[in-house]
This record gives sequence, structure tokens and C-alpha cells, in this order.
Amino acid sequence: QWQATAIEAPAAWLIADILSDRAARSVTFGLENPLATRFWSAVKTGTSKDMRDNWCIGFSRRYTVGVWVGNFNGEPMWDVSGVSGAAPAWLEIINHLHASLPSPPPAPANGLVAQQIAYLPPVEVARREWFVRGTQQALWQASERAANPIRYPGNGSIIAFDPDIPPQRQQIWFSAERSGEWWLDGVKLGQGEAWRWSPVAGKHRLQWRAAQGGQRSQVQFEVRPAY
Repeated sequence: QWQATAIEAPAAWLIADILSDRAARSVTFGLENPLATRFWSAVKTGTSKDMRDNWCIGFSRRYTVGVWVGNFNGEPMWDVSGVSGAAPAWLEIINHLHASLPSPPPAPANGLVAQQIAYLPPVEVARREWFVRGTQQALWQASERAANPIRYPGNGSIIAFDPDIPPQRQQIWFSAERSGEWWLDGVKLGQGEAWRWSPVAGKHRLQWRAAQGGQRSQVQFEVRPAY
């Protein structure tokens, strides 16, 4: 029987581990969302250009389920992404298949090691992560965080429009370590620890100012149009 290796086992296991991380998805979708199962599963969604259609593909220890949602005539859907369109159907199918069948997490592949990691400064709590042997690192240091309270975007960042998502639905979250005033290209946007901005193509200068005056920090970044 002919067999071929598409991807090495350690890399495949790490990808599955990332796609099964419910806690990581909760930042965007919340803990209870159409991608969350009570058993182990790994899942990914996708949305085509201009939200024409969308899909959701995921797998458990026993089944692989793929769902496509769209119009057979190619007419675009409106404001429907992979999470809101295909994912609910995927969740219902995979839950039905595992109604009485367990799906435990797979054992780590040979060649992987677990490493306790910490951040300096401690912007996140220490935790255990998996690495391909020889690539592990215990301490991760943020180069400019101590001097600059702006967390995102980093200085010199290049941000590109996603050609598959309508421009009016794309937004950037400016974030800082604490609340302050946000200024963009000399114009005050507002105040808070974070600020949502609808991107405009071009080079920009973002400034954060302490609410009580005093400290000021800035970064420069560029937004590139979709081609």
C-alpha cells in the first residue's frame, strides 16, 4: 500500500494542538462559541473574498468533518463568516457523531518537549508550551515594552488589508499597558486602554499620552492596501 508523508509528526501535532486550544480562541470568540466542543477536536474556519462563501473544517480522534456554506450560483452572502455560517453546522454534526463516543487528546509526538515559559516583563502568566526538541526557550523578553506602554502596533509594523474581507469590516485594535489618550497623526481619537480604528492606507504616527499628563510614547506604522 502506497503511503506518503505530507508533514512530519511533531509539526502535525503542534498544529493540531494550536487548532484545539479553546482558551486561545476565547479572546476573540468567548469560551462558548461554535468551535468549542466538550471533547478534543481541532478546527479551522475560512471566509472567501468579499464574504462570498465560508467553510469550517475540523477533526476529532475518529472523524473529520467539513462544512461549506454559500450560494450555488456564486452570489455573495452578506455579513456571514466561517464562524457565524459554517461553524454552527460543523458543531452540530461533530457533537452528534460524538454523542456517545469519546475523543481524548492525542499523545505528544516523538521529538516534542514540554517547556515552562515565562515573559519579561510578565505581560502574561508563566505556562507550559510544547516545542520541537532543540527549539525550546524558557524566557521570552519583550524588547521595548518596558520603555513604551504601547502594546500594539509595534514600532515599524506593516499592516496589510485582507483582500478576502470587505474593507469596512476590517479594524485594528490599538492597545496599551494602561489607560491613556490616543492620538493618530496629530488628531485625538479618544481615551482608554484600547481603541478600535478603521484602517486607512498609508503611513501613520500613533501617540499614547498618560491621562494625567507627563509620559508620552509613540510608534510609527504603515497600512498597505489590498492588491
